[in-house]
This record gives sequence, structure tokens and C-alpha cells, in this order.
Amino acid sequence: MAARPSVRPVSFTQLASGAALLSEGYCNGIMGAVITVLTREYPESQFGTQYYSKVLASITFPGIVCGALIFGWTSDRRLRIGLAGVLVLYCSVFTSVWSSIPVDVGVLVSRLCFLRFLLGIGVGAGHPSVLVHASELAELESTSENVQYRWLVVATNTMINVGFAIAAFVPLVLYWMLEEYFDAVWGLSIGFGTVSAFLWWPPSGRCNSLERIPYWLTFKRYWKDLLRLSLSWFIYGFIAYPLCIYSSMVMNSIMGGSSSLLIVFGWSIVISLLSLAGTVLGAFIIDYLGPKTTMIVGLLLQAAIGFGMGVMHSPLNNHITVFALVYGIFLSLGELGPGNCLSVLAARTAPLAIREWFYGIVVAVGNVGAVIGIWFFPNIIDAFGGSKTMKGNTGPFWIFSGLAILSVLVTFFMRKPCTHDGIKTENKAFCQYLKENGFDVSLASPSGNVSSSIRHRQDEKLATSGSKLRKVM
Repeated sequence: MAARPSVRPVSFTQLASGAALLSEGYCNGIMGAVITVLTREYPESQFGTQYYSKVLASITFPGIVCGALIFGWTSDRRLRIGLAGVLVLYCSVFTSVWSSIPVDVGVLVSRLCFLRFLLGIGVGAGHPSVLVHASELAELESTSENVQYRWLVVATNTMINVGFAIAAFVPLVLYWMLEEYFDAVWGLSIGFGTVSAFLWWPPSGRCNSLERIPYWLTFKRYWKDLLRLSLSWFIYGFIAYPLCIYSSMVMNSIMGGSSSLLIVFGWSIVISLLSLAGTVLGAFIIDYLGPKTTMIVGLLLQAAIGFGMGVMHSPLNNHITVFALVYGIFLSLGELGPGNCLSVLAARTAPLAIREWFYGIVVAVGNVGAVIGIWFFPNIIDAFGGSKTMKGNTGPFWIFSGLAILSVLVTFFMRKPCTHDGIKTENKAFCQYLKENGFDVSLASPSGNVSSSIRHRQDEKLATSGSKLRKVM
């Protein structure tokens, strides 16, 4: 009897490929703490009117959209992920250096925006490739069917949340060491991103996609799935990213803006760890409930918590500990639901031949939602009475909970995701669909057969991953 193949080489390779997303999580998450420090350093500037805060918090996401759309059409995965690593390294180093040069606050914000936009282009170029690479490895025959979703979640959304947690912890340590040297605190916080740049590890080989995609035929077959996933990802980005990035600023407002930054950053760590706990818990239940059911359950629980925060605004604002805990639980349920499940649903909907293109579009739409959410979040607070009022700090949760219910409805009408073996059938069906509509598959795949070409390259990738791991051990 042949021995059952070990899952360890695949799991190790998945975690290594997904580690690049830790870098993305850190680079996005660190801006909340940086803006909080800059608000203390320049109290009379436009940080007080939130204009600079919104620009700095959101400028990375247009870059991600551009990177995903501009570079998402090439099949050279190593080029895209390598570009991400180079730009993360470049932007982190130069931002850290510029923090020590005294300049006008307007010039400082302009420089930061330029570098953050470049960083976003790099992240956007590499993000879909990392997601698809992890999903491909999760579908190899050597991976147990009972843990395929789990490893995909851990390699993607969990890694992003680990990056956010580290981004909450680093400014606390730096402020504890440097105290009132604000330039050094925020400059070194961003500079720490140079370490994360080396996590952008380009995988060997080219991606398992068509070299020439028939876009119109593909769109006609998958436009409904693309629309539903894009809308769900848009809502997730609108809710999750403003709450994650603005967490330290919200806690700063709740405490009156005069508390020590050690306390503010401390509560931000609590919120980030609760969010991380949500994605870890979700990784262990998604294989049992399925991604669609898990997402609906997470969204319903998140909406219930959000409506509760809106109703009980007075007790929450008077008890900082309770507010921080409920804030973190609200985020954690979002990570347990859509945060974990959207990548899995996309992976189980699109065939391998077009998955990178498919991911690129839904990720870009999700980041558009993040930009809009970041810009509207302060306005929503002002509409409910401002950050100095009880309703102002809890009012946005009414809006976010309503959007969570909308996302439940969208998810409910999504096509049932393919089973662990069903994606093979979908790959063959897509190939047959292209042939029936007159598309010459041999022009898009060197072997002339999309399914066999994909399977052959997957087997090569598994053998390479296993041999590399044995050499390390």
C-alpha cells in the first residue's frame, strides 16, 4: 500500500508564500499609529480637521488598485511579487530617512503620500499573486481535504491580521523607549517595514493561468459571481479597514486626546489581538461549516454586536475597557466571516486558468471600498455629533451593521462554492466552454490543454517545495 503523502511540505510552502501578506498588513496598519503621533506633534495643523489624516490613511489603497489592475494582466508572477518587495523596501527606507529632516507639515504629508502611493502599487501588483499561489497549493492532492480551507485562511487573512497586530505593537515599544521624540517614533515605525519587505518571496515558476485570456467569454460566464464577490469585498473593505486603521485615533478621542500614547497604543494592541483571534477561530471552523455559511454567521453576529454598540452608546463611552473589548469583538467577527471567507469563495468559484485575473478585480474593488470607507468614516462620526460626543463614536456602527446585513443578502445568493474536488470539474468545464465558443486553447496554453497543463505545473511545484524543505531540515 502506498504511503499517504505528507501535508507538511505544502503547508510550509503555503505559510511562506502567504508571509508576504504580513508585510501588507503591517504597512497598512502602521499608518493609524503614525497619524496619531503626528496629530500630537502638529496639534494646530490640518490633522485636527482630519484632512491630512484621511489622505495619509487612504493613499495606499488607490496605489493597490492601480497595481492590481496595471500589473494584473501579466502572467509573470515572480516579476509582480519581486516588484512588491522592492517598493516596500524603498518606501520604508526613504520614509524613515525623511522623518529626521525638519520640513513644513504640508511638505511632509506630500512626501509621505508619494511614497505610500508607490508602496500601494507594489502591494497591488503582488497581492493577487500571493493569494492565488496559496490557493493553488491548498488544492494539491497531498493536502488533506479536511484542512484545505484552514491553510488557505492562515496563509492569507491571518497573515494580514498578524501584520496589523505587529503594527500596533511596534509604536508602543518605540514610544516607551523614545517618549516625546515623535519624529523618531513614527519614522522608525514606518522604517520597520523594511524587515517585512523581505517576506515578499517570489514563488518558482509561472502562474497557472492562461497566457491569453478571452476576457469577453470569461466575463459572460462569470459576471454574476464576479459582481457578487466584488460587492461583498467592497462592503468588507468599507467596514474593516477604517476601523482597523483608525482604532488608535478612535481610542485617543474616547480618552479625550490627552492620555499618554502608551495607553492609546495599548488599547490598540488589545483591539488588534481580538481581531487576530477572530481570523484564527474562523480558520478552524470554516472546513466544517463551509465558507458560505461561515461568512453568513460571522456577518450576522457582527451586525448584532454593531447594533448593540449603537444602542448602548452611553455605557460604552463611560467604560473604556468595555468599549475597546466590544470594538475588538466587532472586528473579530468581521475577520471570522468575510475576512476569512472571501478569498476562499473566490478560489472556489473561478477556475485556475483565470483565477489571478479574477482575484485582481475583486481585490481592486475591495480596496476602492476601503478608500471610500476611510474618507467617509470621520464624516459619519461628525454626522452623529462628532468625536467628542457619545453618539459620535458609536454612531458609525449603525451604518456598518446595516452594511453587514446587506452583505448577508449578497452572500446568500452567491453560487454554492465548488467542493474540494469540484474545482477540477470546473476547470474542465471552463476549458470545454472556451472550445465550444471557438477559442483555440492551444494559443493560451503551451500544452493545448488548460487542465492538464495546470495539473502538470502543480505536480512540479509540489516536488520542488518538498525537496527544498528536505534540504532545509
